[in-house]
Amino acid sequence: MSKTYESVHTEVTYLNDDVYHGIGIENKGGKVGKRHGQILLFAFLICFASATRVDMSISIVAMTDNRASANEDITTFNWTDKGLVLSSFLWGYMIPQTGAGWLANRYGPKWFLVAGMTTCSLLGLLLPTLAVTFGSYGVMVCRFFQGICQSCVYPSVQTLLGKWVPKNERSRLGSFVHAGGPVGMLTGTLLSGYIASSYYGWPMVFYVFYSTLLSWCILFAWVGTNSPKDHSTISRAERLYIEITLNQEKHTENASTPWADIFKSLPFWALLIHQAGFIWGHWTLLTETPIYLSSVLKFPLESNGQLSSLPYVAQWVLSIFFSFCSDWLINRKICSVGMTRKFMSMIGSGVPALALIFLAQCDEKDSTIAIISLVLAGGAASASFSGFLVNHLDLSPNHSGILMGLTNHAGIICSAQAPALMHYLVTDEEDPEQWKIIFYLASAVYITTTIIFIVFGSGEVQPWNEKEKGVSLKTDDN
Repeated sequence: MSKTYESVHTEVTYLNDDVYHGIGIENKGGKVGKRHGQILLFAFLICFASATRVDMSISIVAMTDNRASANEDITTFNWTDKGLVLSSFLWGYMIPQTGAGWLANRYGPKWFLVAGMTTCSLLGLLLPTLAVTFGSYGVMVCRFFQGICQSCVYPSVQTLLGKWVPKNERSRLGSFVHAGGPVGMLTGTLLSGYIASSYYGWPMVFYVFYSTLLSWCILFAWVGTNSPKDHSTISRAERLYIEITLNQEKHTENASTPWADIFKSLPFWALLIHQAGFIWGHWTLLTETPIYLSSVLKFPLESNGQLSSLPYVAQWVLSIFFSFCSDWLINRKICSVGMTRKFMSMIGSGVPALALIFLAQCDEKDSTIAIISLVLAGGAASASFSGFLVNHLDLSPNHSGILMGLTNHAGIICSAQAPALMHYLVTDEEDPEQWKIIFYLASAVYITTTIIFIVFGSGEVQPWNEKEKGVSLKTDDN
């Protein structure tokens, strides 16, 4: 950085900002500032990316059912490898996670995001043609490369949050960005069902969603930035507010990553294991539920899309509640950062685990119980946005993108087994007993990994976060 801590501190004092605890300042960045515009862009990215992940879960039902569309001329397929088609995205998605986090941290994430999401959009627009020409194998290859393209999303967003979100706004703004996930899933499941059952059929699902994602790429290339210092119109007061509250004067340009210290860190391993378990369970709900509703509970495609979207409505609404509760508990010193993250993660994983157990008991006569279970699971999962999903920033603001890449990599490796296991374990999609195996397994993973995070996790900045810096400014995080 070109300015020392003392010179930046002097500027803040000159602007009549109230300095407290020796390092922080009150919110002089304005109630609405440039950071909120950037946060909105990040949230839209998560939203559009999530929508394009779940559209296949609904569309594949229409792609393999000639009664699904109002247009009899729409091409359908007789595929017996639907589980592998669904998992193909995850196999591509998991490969570059760690590398994407390292690149985003070292060179800035903006142009990696623009390039990756543009390529993903173009592949999505080609997907209907590939399906007709090459069948399920063409779709698998397309989804595999789309997964590679989208692997940069969460590590890059976590890096951007580490530069743009003041510490005392972390739960609120971080949760707002991650809440783009359920909004995208809601949009994806709801619109996919409507569009796929319409005259335009399943191909229009991909044309609509990927055109929208391509529009975001153009907008972000125009107005998105890697950090406050790169923003041409941000006020000096807001920039200093963000940088001082984040202690960004401690950053060293192109600092090397403390890989050995990260892999020896018990709180990091607790976070990684818990995130892997959560993603396993979440993807079980995300990719398998539409097939379960159609095959076991006998819901028609249009109703399937509506019902599959209900958990995401609950998730989006409750994410706001949980995020404000988290910041309130931390800022009022009622709970430590670590305790708050663990409590929210316990809600975010424990309730979905119980919901999966109830869901496993359902058959065609128990549709009400099934829907209630799904809504409870989706709503409670949003607590994790204020739990483990922002814990990377707690452990290491300087390397949060790399931590997200590592934990997401592990999570996707585990969660990719969910649809693959369905392919081998659920040989009869109309047999509720076979579905119980999938749901009980996901529930056990949820519970076990949450206990590990509660016992070994932390909300404290780790020593290796600033290992190469000569100054260490401690904050009361735990």
